[in-house]
Amino acid sequence: MTTRDPRTEIREFLSSRRARLTPEQAGLPAYGSNRRVAGLRREEVALLAGVSVDYYVRMERGGLAGASDGVLDALASALRLDEAERDHLFHLARRSAAPSGPRPPAPGPGPAATVRSTLRQVLDAISDAPAWIGNGRYDVLAANQLARALYAPVLAGPRRPANTARFVFLNPEAARDFFVDYDHITGDVAAKLRMEAGRRPHDDELNALIGELSACSEPFRRRWASQDVRLRRSGRKRVRHPVVGRFDLDVESLELHPACTSTCTPRPRVRRPPTIWRSWHRGRPPGVPPRGRPLPSDPPAGLTAHPGPGRTQPVPIGHGHGGVVTSATEPPAGSPACGTESRRASTSAVHRRDPADVT
Repeated sequence: MTTRDPRTEIREFLSSRRARLTPEQAGLPAYGSNRRVAGLRREEVALLAGVSVDYYVRMERGGLAGASDGVLDALASALRLDEAERDHLFHLARRSAAPSGPRPPAPGPGPAATVRSTLRQVLDAISDAPAWIGNGRYDVLAANQLARALYAPVLAGPRRPANTARFVFLNPEAARDFFVDYDHITGDVAAKLRMEAGRRPHDDELNALIGELSACSEPFRRRWASQDVRLRRSGRKRVRHPVVGRFDLDVESLELHPACTSTCTPRPRVRRPPTIWRSWHRGRPPGVPPRGRPLPSDPPAGLTAHPGPGRTQPVPIGHGHGGVVTSATEPPAGSPACGTESRRASTSAVHRRDPADVT
């Protein structure tokens, strides 16, 4: 996919933000009921931004070159842009002001990017939470043991580096099973890719990824056309693991490479939540029979169940996959199996709750 035309990007972004804002929302009187445009008219945006109609029309047609920060701020306020949209507008303006002609690739990790050994040591030192390192293209460049266990469905394909965006849009059945809020995830991934494209318009690998997703996924084309953008920050993700069941994850994005860590919220009654994940990759000691259904003969790579510290009773886990975990207390008689209920973990406890309701 070739680099996108900045004038087209500007026109589509500004017109889409103008179309979503009504005169009532902008504090303007709406004269007449037969408006021929969705949202605000161009002259109404010009009035709100304090610029001439001709100047705004030139800007919406892609002429942001030479626009001062003050004008861009006024335009962002007139269109009620959030922080991510404002940043995206400034990125587009900088691209518009840049000289034409071939450009070198944007700085950043290339297709064969490697993770420094010190960063891998940081990941390995995080033993009580899943943590991984990725880039703006959603490539998973490195992960600790818990992340490899928890995100086994995302990492299952042979292609390396594994890519979350490809998993979400090109493997929709598996992604829908894994992400509880799949529709929200698709919008989030597309919006963050568009934000990254505004920052790195000459990233060939990013442009190729966007072209691949556009060609192969109708949901991606629809999400991409919305012109939405989002920042990579904290959030909540709900995942449904094929072996252990559902987890609610609090996700924090750190701008190192960047690095992402998943932490979990405590609940009463169960100890040592990370033992559930750690048990998958330590292996069950011989001679300890599982309770309930037997362990799968060939579980996903890195996922083998193993009894945890002694004082508690084993609990069956999984959707269709057998297994036991002895780090969780036995549920009361008649309560549902672990694999069918919602679960939220923390670095110090895993706690049960009834099924109910992070990028």
